[in-house]
Amino acid sequence: MIAYLVFTFSIDKYRIFYLAQVCTLVGAAFDISWFFQGLENFRVTVIRNVLVKISSLILIFLLVHKVNDTALYILIMSGSQLLGNLTFWPSLSENLTHFPEFSSIHIWHHMKLAFFLLIPQLAIQIYVQLNKTMLGLLQGVTAAGFYENSDKIVKMLLALVTATGTVLLPHVAHYFTSGNYEAVKRSLVSSMHVILVIAFPLAFGIAAVSTPFTYYFFSIKFMPVAPLMTVEAIVVIPISIASAIGVQYLLPTDQVKPYTVSVILGALVNIIVNVPLIPWFGTMGAMIGTILSESVVTIYQIYAIKNQLSLGELFSESWKYCLSALIMFVFIKGWQFSCKTSMTALIVEVLLGMIVYFIVLLLFRPRILFSYIAPYLDHLRHRT
Repeated sequence: MIAYLVFTFSIDKYRIFYLAQVCTLVGAAFDISWFFQGLENFRVTVIRNVLVKISSLILIFLLVHKVNDTALYILIMSGSQLLGNLTFWPSLSENLTHFPEFSSIHIWHHMKLAFFLLIPQLAIQIYVQLNKTMLGLLQGVTAAGFYENSDKIVKMLLALVTATGTVLLPHVAHYFTSGNYEAVKRSLVSSMHVILVIAFPLAFGIAAVSTPFTYYFFSIKFMPVAPLMTVEAIVVIPISIASAIGVQYLLPTDQVKPYTVSVILGALVNIIVNVPLIPWFGTMGAMIGTILSESVVTIYQIYAIKNQLSLGELFSESWKYCLSALIMFVFIKGWQFSCKTSMTALIVEVLLGMIVYFIVLLLFRPRILFSYIAPYLDHLRHRT
């Protein structure tokens, strides 16, 4: 906090915006969501997240109306994060029945392991945030703003896929510590197929509707965001795979080293390729750098597990998901050419795209999907 305030008061430009984000830093100190995730008590975290998002959204609509309200907008976002983290603390009383004896915690033993987990998190922050910083320096704030809006939408939708990593990590860790290695492998295989079933249509879907989505949700002034979203949609697939391998397998099975190496490589690639790509291609260059760095992370993690798991079992049916999503993409684009652009048309495109994807996927009979719906099909066949 001291370092951040020294930095803030040493500059004049955007000082008020930096000060408005102080609550984010304070809120991080009170974030104990990891405690409830470790207990697999996701009800508390889900309720908190929903309340925080709804409250901040209401405040934004009530109070933010013009360009000069930017600082207020930032304060609402950071302040809601702080208040949201504080709401975790009353729930502790249900789980902590007595004051812990610090002599029995052996904190320094855990600090070493925590430090090794800190390194990849720092590397991730570097290559996630570096693009916007370099864009702002080399191309200006407007270019960084276009990148930020595209990245925000893609990453928000991507959370639908990567959330499974947070949910399954404590579960897989329990299997591993109890010596049930087969359950660990089964969990990853099932999770990978479920993730890819969602990731492919999500990527192709974002690319298909990026133009009308940008027009109606950002306005015509932000139309440069549309091609950025189309290209960035590619990153959904490698990030989803890395989420399954890294968060659901490498970390809970105590393989921190390959996980760390993968994200450090991603950070290095991001820095190296951004230097020429941003001056050459501007915002699109930063987007290409993001795709390359995330792909490097995923490829290295796949290489790290190639002798531990059957890659064929993990990715055997990926072509079915990819081809189904591609057919969905072509259908949506064809629909756009035949219909007038409107908000209603955009909603119809999304719904029809989901239906087309599911129908085509059923025709390919993917194993993971049929393992869930086969009992219901048998039941219906029985009744018929």
